Amino acid sequence: MNPCPCGYYGDEKHICRCSENARKKYIAKLSGPILDRIDISIEVRAVDYDKMISKADGESSSSMRKIVTDARKIQEKRFRENGLKIFSNSSMGIKDIEKFCILDSKAKNILNMAMQKFSMSARSYNKILKVSRTIADIENKEVIETSHITEALQYRFNLN
Repeated sequence: MNPCPCGYYGDEKHICRCSENARKKYIAKLSGPILDRIDISIEVRAVDYDKMISKADGESSSSMRKIVTDARKIQEKRFRENGLKIFSNSSMGIKDIEKFCILDSKAKNILNMAMQKFSMSARSYNKILKVSRTIADIENKEVIETSHITEALQYRFNLN
């Protein structure tokens, strides 16, 4: 989704010509309940052509594929061993979330503070836990830690 009708709000190379009111009206087209159903939202800025074609060092596709595959195997094993017919964290229901999304005390405190500060819904709470569980799986951690919660919180919508 573009940040405004012209698409240039926050762009470093182009000037946004939209009024604040036009921007708010544009963003309001997506209702809170619809946004609440999206697990991960990140801002993606335009990439400069020279940077895009450069051979800069970064994570290779095969390396990223292995990370994802390993995390998926952890999830599949967890659910299979518990007699569930789901294969990924995104499919967890509330009871599954309660059982498999165990947070350490600091992570609980951070999530509690975020829930209060940002008035998040129960749906948002569950999405944050599912994403946190996935981040913990990527790091091969049984317990969800503060870093997992804070990363998951960064993936929630912030269109203000």
